Amino acid sequence: MPDPPNATIAALFDELADLYELDGAVVHRVLAYRNAAKAVREAPVSVAAMHRQGRATELAGVGTTLDEKIGQLLETGSIPAVEKLRAKFPPGLVDLTRLPGLGPKRVRALYDQLGIDSLDALHAAAESQRLRGIRGFGARFEEAVLAAFAAGVDEEPAPRVLLHKALPVGEGIVEALRAHPAADRVDLAGSVRRLTDSVKDLDVIATSPNPPALLEAFARLDVIEECSASGEAGARARTHSGMKIDLRVVAPDQFGNLLQHLTGSKAHNVALREAAVRRGLHVSEYGILDDVSGETLRCAHEEEVYERLGLPWIPPELREDRGELAPGFAVPRLLTQDDLRGDLHCHTVASDGRHTVEEMASAARDRGLEYLAITDHSATHGFGNHVAPDELERQIERVAAANRRVEGITVLAGTEANILPDGSLDYPDELLARLDWVIASVHTSFAMDEAEMTARMVAAVEHPWVDALGHPTGRKIESRRPYAVDLDAVFTSAARAGTMIENNSSPDRRDLSDVHARAAAAAGVRILVDSDAHGTNTLGITRWGVATARRAWLGPDQVANALPWAQFAPLRKRARAQASSTGNSSSATTRSTAAGR
Repeated sequence: MPDPPNATIAALFDELADLYELDGAVVHRVLAYRNAAKAVREAPVSVAAMHRQGRATELAGVGTTLDEKIGQLLETGSIPAVEKLRAKFPPGLVDLTRLPGLGPKRVRALYDQLGIDSLDALHAAAESQRLRGIRGFGARFEEAVLAAFAAGVDEEPAPRVLLHKALPVGEGIVEALRAHPAADRVDLAGSVRRLTDSVKDLDVIATSPNPPALLEAFARLDVIEECSASGEAGARARTHSGMKIDLRVVAPDQFGNLLQHLTGSKAHNVALREAAVRRGLHVSEYGILDDVSGETLRCAHEEEVYERLGLPWIPPELREDRGELAPGFAVPRLLTQDDLRGDLHCHTVASDGRHTVEEMASAARDRGLEYLAITDHSATHGFGNHVAPDELERQIERVAAANRRVEGITVLAGTEANILPDGSLDYPDELLARLDWVIASVHTSFAMDEAEMTARMVAAVEHPWVDALGHPTGRKIESRRPYAVDLDAVFTSAARAGTMIENNSSPDRRDLSDVHARAAAAAGVRILVDSDAHGTNTLGITRWGVATARRAWLGPDQVANALPWAQFAPLRKRARAQASSTGNSSSATTRSTAAGR
């Protein structure tokens, strides 16, 4: 039986936390499982493998007791504590905790007082107005429950949509609504605002002097297939592609509260509420209630929400409870697309690209880049066209010619070499040494076990001519799991060897992930944000790599190709080797075809 992925272990720990809270366990036990779930979910290596190596307790929040439960899961396929608690409560209770505003304690109250043990039972109780009679719930909660069911909360989860498909839809809706005379402020919220890999729906919030007119305009948008009202100031719609969209229209002085509430991840908002409670405050989409004064602060802007809680405004991409709420947190300077000065991964007609070297170079220059590496696929690339060794010789000449003819940019002769199963590359070292740049990627033999794949990739990053590791985990978002690889070992070797690691911007890859990119940078690895463009029109997809870098807390100081060419050039292994052999680092700023500039 294959080891369970980290997400499975984390989900079981989250479920244990919910079940223990339903059971009335002390808060410390509940928090222990939630913290462990977070640590497991964000671990850059297989936690199951760490357990087998006796290293799982190295993870923050995973002690001996939780390590034992991981062992039980690996040995038997289940955790006895989970099975015992599942038997104690109806299975529908945990489903209820997934609804907004319903934590385990409130679910337990509904169960104890009304026998509500499923989504169907909750829906029936709301329709018959039985919820409003329970202390701590009320008519407003009842209305929210009915609105949630009207929005399809009890339906099967919709497939998630990749960010590069969802965000343009959301931006188009916001632009159209802002142009309507009934709109004052309109913004996107939710996970799309945090620039997550994929989203399940879109959240749009607005203020308006005439909410019905704005809702009517929303329903008439060309992108909307079906729309239903949700009260006087909200609507739920579906696009022709099946994506769900919620529009909420609120009073101007509540806009900031709702924007913060709908943008923050669940983990961020839970941690924010817990921190607020310790200050005698209660945070919700309706405002910030002060226990002492009894007054509720309504905020027109998000900055006011965070300021009242004693925090700086936190960029949406960071709202994942990964340290942004820790005492002393300072907002980092995050990467922008304008910071990028070069692109070290693109393809031409020599392999599976659509444009010539000169066309790619001209387009990159017109986008404001100072340097571009031409990295067509190597001799044993498993898919499509590839470049045989003799053709790579001719490619070096083509790049030299492009450097002579295209002004304003330095073009590097490079390759995207395939990392063979034994960790070697598929070109001879003598040919690799003649290039300006080598990025190495796994393109074949994906199904190796963790030890084999780790050894393969470590050998590649330690190769004397490999400047960077491309799309390091091979993942395809929502469609292909990453390779089994110990990324900690790869990061350590890359930092030691001075090998850069790519954050590939292809929107279905975004590889490294945000969690892994942050771990790599913390290990001392220089990160690249590359387009992997196969045409002039896709050079701009670095937008998605920048989004991942921002979610990884990375700024221009940690991204190598945010450096100008004169500072980037010496970081290449061939430049360092030349500087070492000559004792003159200034001579290392140019090589081979780049010297033709």
